[in-house]
Formats: sequence, C-alpha cells, structure tokens
Amino acid sequence: MREGDAPIAYMARTRAYYAALGFAAPYRWAQFEDVPFQALAKPLAQSRVALVTTAALAPPGAARPNPLTYDASLKFFTVTSAPSDRLPDLRINHVAIDFAHTTGEDTGSFFPLQALHRAQAAGRIGGVTPRFHGLPTNRSQRVTRETDAPALLARLREDGADAAVLVPNCPVCHQSVSLAARHLEANGIATVIMGAAKDIVEYAGVPRFLFSDFPLGNAAGKPGDLASQDLTLRLALDLLEQAAAPRTTRQSPLAWSDDPGWKRDYGNLEGMSESELRRLRAEFDAQKAVARRLPPR
Repeated sequence: MREGDAPIAYMARTRAYYAALGFAAPYRWAQFEDVPFQALAKPLAQSRVALVTTAALAPPGAARPNPLTYDASLKFFTVTSAPSDRLPDLRINHVAIDFAHTTGEDTGSFFPLQALHRAQAAGRIGGVTPRFHGLPTNRSQRVTRETDAPALLARLREDGADAAVLVPNCPVCHQSVSLAARHLEANGIATVIMGAAKDIVEYAGVPRFLFSDFPLGNAAGKPGDLASQDLTLRLALDLLEQAAAPRTTRQSPLAWSDDPGWKRDYGNLEGMSESELRRLRAEFDAQKAVARRLPPR
C-alpha cells in the first residue's frame, strides 16, 4: 500500500488528541454485531428519496467565517426540517471536522440537495421528499437512538420517503447517522450513508456506506466540482439500489489530492508545545460552555 492510501483512523486519532488535551476517559464508540437491512420496496426511479444532514441551519444574516472555525453556537439539539425546494444556508462548523483543508463555502460538497434534484430531473430517482432533515450530533448514543432517530423516522414517514441519503460531517456525526440509519432500516426505510470516516461507520455497523477518502466536511464531493458531486451521489444511489446485504461498503474512486499531506495534518500533535495544548483545551472548554447555554432548538 502506498503512503496515503490508508484511510485516517479517526477513532484512534481523536482518542490520542483528546488524551493530550487532558481528557482522561477515552470515548467509547458505538458498535453492533447485527445490522438491519431493508431492500428498496420499489425501483429507485419510482422512489421518493429524503436527504438527512448533520449540518446546521444558520441564523438569518449570519456571516460566513473565513477561515472556517468551530462555532458551538450553531449546535442544535432536536431534529430539524426545512423545505427541499430551495438551497438553505447550512454550516459545518463542527468540533472536529478538517478545518485546515475545508472551507464549507460550497454547500454541494457536504449537502447533495441540488445533486438529488439533478438526479430526479434525469429520471434516476422518482423524487425528493418535500423536506430535508437535520439530525443532531450527540455524544450521547442513547439520546440518538431513543429520541433523535425515532423523531427522524416519524418525519420521513410523514414525507412519504422510500429511502434516505444521510451525510455526516464530523467524527461523532458519522456515529449519529450510523445509529439513525440502523433505526430507519429496522423500520422499513432503505438508507445509504455518504461519509468520510470509514472506521467509525464500519465499527458501528450499517447497511450501506459510500466512503469518500476526502477531508471531513466534503463527503458529497469536491467543492466547486459539479462532476465530482454528481458522481459521488450516483455511486451512493447505485449502492442503495444494488447492495444485497448489510455492511456493504463501496469506495469512491475519486482522490482528494496527489499529496496525502491532509491525512498527516488531521489531529496531528507532533511538535505541539505544552502551551499550545493548554490553549487548545481552553478553546474547547470555552465552546462547550457556549453550547451549554444554548436553548433547545
């Protein structure tokens, strides 16, 4: 295997990063042996597809930061829904996406709504549900399983969804959509996850997973590259249609760059001084305090 071919081991990388910041207890990622599986009930060309995102709706008039940085004030705690006939202002300012290599400026790189409409126009899918849905990112697996996933299922049923495409951004987002996909499949809705954290999704155990070896925050294709975004969605839809059993992973053939340096950069503690680690811990604690003060939304 050539240097840079192996996906980032996000579970190990984040464990080492937070340990260095002084968090003693390592996070326990979700893992299941049994994986539910729901085949499409009708041909994809006749199916209504829902889009589920972990990106947050920005308040009206909110400035878009440049460069992209973590903003805990955008965190949301309940399933959200908005019309799918227009492009919303979504933000991916999550705690652990790849801020060094992601700008978040092109919504199409993490939210394939326009690509889905193009697929509908081409006759690839029967339609897009009237709403898309935002899934909260929770470190609490219990809340995701017992509260958020059932709420998401209820809304997809209201919208008449036959299938769902789920697109996460940060590491915990990948776990959250994995838990949600499992619940949807167990209750009759076929799913496919488009993600970039292979180890987290496969560790949880999901029915279908399209893996793009891209920096976190770009699971729907390269920013500013419609061909990349359309191909990524096409691969996900093919997987939704063709998978014959759970735990089916397919990897996109697209490469982010000829230089694998972005993989070395993510959560890299090498060369960091004690003062730099203290600064990062203080910033993290400050953002947690912001999130704790937020009203439920």
